[in-house]
Amino acid sequence: MTSQVLVEKKKLEHPPRDIRYLGDRDLRQAAKRVAQVDADIRQLVREMLQSMYTADGIGLAAPQVGVQKQVIVVDCDLENPATPPLVLINPVIKKFGGDECTYQEGCLSIPGVYLDVKRPEIIEVAFKDERGRPQKLTAKGIVSRCIQHEMDHLNGVLFVDRVENHLALTEELTKQGFSTKDVKSML
Repeated sequence: MTSQVLVEKKKLEHPPRDIRYLGDRDLRQAAKRVAQVDADIRQLVREMLQSMYTADGIGLAAPQVGVQKQVIVVDCDLENPATPPLVLINPVIKKFGGDECTYQEGCLSIPGVYLDVKRPEIIEVAFKDERGRPQKLTAKGIVSRCIQHEMDHLNGVLFVDRVENHLALTEELTKQGFSTKDVKSML
């Protein structure tokens, strides 16, 4: 399956979209389903990928660039130009599997903050691709974690909301100049 939104995996001097940071209202809004996958959505995906690659990210959700649509892009193989990114439109997790694993996460919307988050190891996700075709994917490891992290953004949830170690959370956020009042703990 060839992607219609191939972009070079490189940093741009001026990325097409600005990434929003913790404290921005856009990050706390629920994204709306995409009614039709069209040229505008494919352009959004292209710009999201360019912005993500410029920021050295492996995932980005549309709300992170101020667009309240259920669109995420994921690329856990940045070094390999032949590996196409994943484009998930209106993603829905159908099944969780495996053990709950704790792993360090970061976020382009909270630069410099890396903390442990517990998530299911395996997911089965249904979504539309950049051509609007229904797809299903079973993901594990870093790809599973990245999809779950980005899907949280579609519901206004940030990874810091899932951090169990509140002392480390406060310390890291403060060190990077973020406020703990912008965290909405889910625990």
